Amino acid sequence: MAQLPPGIRFITSFSRDQWYRAFIFTLTFFLYASFHLSRKPISIVKGELHKHCAASHEVELSSYREYAAQIQHVKKPSNASQCGWEPFDKNNYKQLLGALDYSFLCAYAIGMYLSGIIGERLPIRYYLTVGMLASGLFTAMFGLGYFYNIHNLWFYIMAQIANGLVQTTGWPSVVTCIGNWFGKGRRGLIMGIWNSHTSVGNILGSLIAAYWVSTCWGLSFVMPGVIIAVMGIFCFLFLIEHPKDISCSSTPSSDPEMQHLLIDSENCTASQNSSSAITGEGRHGTSAISFLGALRIPGVIEFSLCLLFAKLVSYTFLFWLPLYITNVEHLDAKRAGDLSTLFDVGGIFGGILAGLISDRLEKRASTCGMMLLLAAPTLYMFSAVSKMGLEATVVMLLISGALVNGPYALITTAVSADLGTHKSLKGNARALSTVTAIIDGTGSVGAALGPLLAGLISPSGWNNVFYMLMVADACALLFLLRLIQKELRCNADHTLFKEH
Repeated sequence: MAQLPPGIRFITSFSRDQWYRAFIFTLTFFLYASFHLSRKPISIVKGELHKHCAASHEVELSSYREYAAQIQHVKKPSNASQCGWEPFDKNNYKQLLGALDYSFLCAYAIGMYLSGIIGERLPIRYYLTVGMLASGLFTAMFGLGYFYNIHNLWFYIMAQIANGLVQTTGWPSVVTCIGNWFGKGRRGLIMGIWNSHTSVGNILGSLIAAYWVSTCWGLSFVMPGVIIAVMGIFCFLFLIEHPKDISCSSTPSSDPEMQHLLIDSENCTASQNSSSAITGEGRHGTSAISFLGALRIPGVIEFSLCLLFAKLVSYTFLFWLPLYITNVEHLDAKRAGDLSTLFDVGGIFGGILAGLISDRLEKRASTCGMMLLLAAPTLYMFSAVSKMGLEATVVMLLISGALVNGPYALITTAVSADLGTHKSLKGNARALSTVTAIIDGTGSVGAALGPLLAGLISPSGWNNVFYMLMVADACALLFLLRLIQKELRCNADHTLFKEH
């Protein structure tokens, strides 16, 4: 008998369950990457919606009218002002651009609380598909304002609000799905790698938006809208909500020692709910958990409030970093957008590192606290060093991205999945969607406040924005202190017990 080719030997070395798990991992990765890909264009296009043009203010009205008459024959969908796109060409442009961010993120925060509750009661595949198709529509709708020469502020605000609401279908759905397929063993590392979809989506969104921003910024929204809609079709065709749907085992085999990851509120016994947390009975025979019931799960409130401030920092960078680079480094919108992707590259490594450390130490809260403690002085250094040149900015973007996005990634993935399968739930897998929505919904309140505050504070100087971000980091750390103290105390008790 002839020897099997190496490629076939590689394929057959993995079990059917492992292949399905790898497929769901990859599919959900790209599904949620497309969500972030569609959110990123607004931060890239800001530099085009308002351009710095001091000279235009010196032009007298008569000469301005002459100039406008000269260029009238040029068929270009734009307003007469050379300071950008009306109505964002005014002196209060930072407030107007901040209003766009705030309208999206406020709608996202409010919708997230409802999304988890609705998502528990509907098939994930249908719910996520509808959300992605609608998100594609509203993302493209913003870009159509360019082609139809729309200069009404409320058109853009309503597009942002609608998009913010439908995008809430994404996170609870994909986290519930990935939580169903993967047990607690090495969950921090697995979800740290998986959560890099956030940064990958931001990077791809930045590059796609930056490609068209200077020539036809409408396509910077239309193309991401088409991409997320196409991914929605893939979701409908291929997403498998639960391993039991195709007779796969509920959770992969894992190291038992890695299953002691969360501290119970009553004592120092770690939760034991790994593979037994998601059972057929829990999935089909248990009613959905209430909102107040989810809040009573130990750790949900602390991690939710921590994420509020951590996400405030992360989303301020997401929405304002390209404009900051444009102002400080004096680069055009395209180059600033390309450079801002380094923050997300750092975020990929930060998320993976946070997951790896938390698995090794078996301390989620302490890992987040350590990175938050380092992030505050790093942000101060970034504000100072970024004015020294491009090379210094590159280095600080990578470091800041890792430290800012590390805790955010860990809380929204591994911590949410851990809490959503807590032993107090007695195997109720339906709770995962609600717990995830509560944590991310609370975080989204901070995500809405951050860009809004940045828009209000930045006219007084970018340094003040960084001071605000450092205070937010300190607040995030403050809300974790009780959990960190409990982890350290339990670790000391465990060491004492082993000695005796």
